[in-house]
Amino acid sequence: MPLSRRLTRARRLAPMHVLLIAVAVVTAFPFYAMVMIAFQPGQAIVLPDSMFPDRLSVAAFEDALNSQNIPQWALNSAIYSVVSVVIVLLLASMAGYAFAKKRFAGREVIFWVFLAMLMIPYHLTIIPQYLIVGGLNGLDTMWGMIAATIANAQAMFLMRQFIYSIPDEMLDAAKIDGAGEFRIYWSIVLPQTKPIMATLGTFVFLWHWNDFLWPMISQQSPENYVLTVGLNTLQEQQVPLATMMAAAVVSFIPTLIIFIVLQRYFVRGVMMSGMK
Repeated sequence: MPLSRRLTRARRLAPMHVLLIAVAVVTAFPFYAMVMIAFQPGQAIVLPDSMFPDRLSVAAFEDALNSQNIPQWALNSAIYSVVSVVIVLLLASMAGYAFAKKRFAGREVIFWVFLAMLMIPYHLTIIPQYLIVGGLNGLDTMWGMIAATIANAQAMFLMRQFIYSIPDEMLDAAKIDGAGEFRIYWSIVLPQTKPIMATLGTFVFLWHWNDFLWPMISQQSPENYVLTVGLNTLQEQQVPLATMMAAAVVSFIPTLIIFIVLQRYFVRGVMMSGMK
């Protein structure tokens, strides 16, 4: 491309680049402020001077990590998120395979009933969800908190859309070779769904790691709290602001790592999982 054309294109795109940079700065500023406050324990927060401190201290992080509750809350969040991701992906992929490739009575009706669940606000299901889990003696337990969130209609829908694009000839060839339904699902369908599973895994992990309402309602014992609920209770315990911000930074790190590791699959999955 000639130099003049490149310069013309750069000038034409410059306003858009400036706008995107400004949006990125505004979006990232709360995270930057959170980190800066965490590195200034015992100091009054004065804007804008506190955003550019002369000295930094990790004392607040040490207090957060040495706390009796925060490591336990982090472990509970990890269990809640990781186990939920595994179960949601397993059930969603099975259901998606059935709706995409199997023929059975009432398939379309059942599928649209699942889709109708997406139109119901989540908050309206909290009370019946609480009553059902309570009737099963699952309140204030880890399994009760997880079990209520593993039926994910959106994940099932996206898996169905993705699996629908897998050629039927590939599945028919496996049947001719004598493969059973589970073997076809496990050895052929699942490997083909890695991009969308990475995408859904990222979304489901972030949703469960940041979930607040259901864990707050279903868990009464402090030792069973997840990080989001536990950090909220710190406000009532007069914990120093820097320690709270340090705990918030610690809770943010796993989600950042997950996104960075799965970014390649995430972008590819978003591009390939649109409605067909």
